[in-house]
Amino acid sequence: MTMSRIKTTFAALAAQNKKGLIPFITAGDPEPGLTVALMHALVAGGADVIELGVPFSDPMADGPVIQRASERALAQGVTLTKVLAWVAEFRQTNAATPVVLMGYANPIERMGEETFAKAARAAGVDGVLVVDYPPEECESFAAQMRANEMDPIFLLAPTSTDDRIEAVAKLASGYLYYVSLKGVTGSATIDLDSVAARIPLIKRHANLPVGVGFGIRDAQTARTIGSVADAVVIGSRLVQLLEDAPRGQAVQSLQSFIAEIRQALDA
Repeated sequence: MTMSRIKTTFAALAAQNKKGLIPFITAGDPEPGLTVALMHALVAGGADVIELGVPFSDPMADGPVIQRASERALAQGVTLTKVLAWVAEFRQTNAATPVVLMGYANPIERMGEETFAKAARAAGVDGVLVVDYPPEECESFAAQMRANEMDPIFLLAPTSTDDRIEAVAKLASGYLYYVSLKGVTGSATIDLDSVAARIPLIKRHANLPVGVGFGIRDAQTARTIGSVADAVVIGSRLVQLLEDAPRGQAVQSLQSFIAEIRQALDA
């Protein structure tokens, strides 16, 4: 198997002693015609991996900001098939930046696991994070992903036990997404000491980069988290920015904000 884009990206970051920047946006929000331009803006601003949210009507891990983005996208007719088409369009001019789809089991199961896996690979997807696929129900899906040269990515939480981390480590590849707080995306403030204590525990079980997300709102927090993690994931803050941006300024606002975070991470 060739080295995945995600693995290649993290190897290059480690070689340069840099931290990964993983922004999340909801596909199709604020308007479907902007998604590919926004993806390119993230890369121009310094993103290393893009997490693209597949809109879903009942997202259990997402706070109000990302829920609203999902609702807006669904109201504009965004489907999983369209999301894959945007990834394919992005790939026409960017062959390097990994794209991870983040979402829920329902749209994938409606399409059919095998059909989805082949279509995602053909579109140029590198990894898939399905929030409501726990490791014990995910072996066939993870195998399907790997058979199609994509990384199955999993969430770990402050409440994850050693056994849980071990179960995830057996199935996961690419990177692990550590949810830095109990609750939904974009909620409370991060307790850096507890994050710093958890990452070495996770690494004892899993030889994978760890990205930390949920609650990273600004350059300072990103930099602080970057001091202990391999990558920083930013979602709600970007989705909020797109919700607030005047029409016509969304792409530029996003790029400027990401560039600011990149600068802080590299400082």
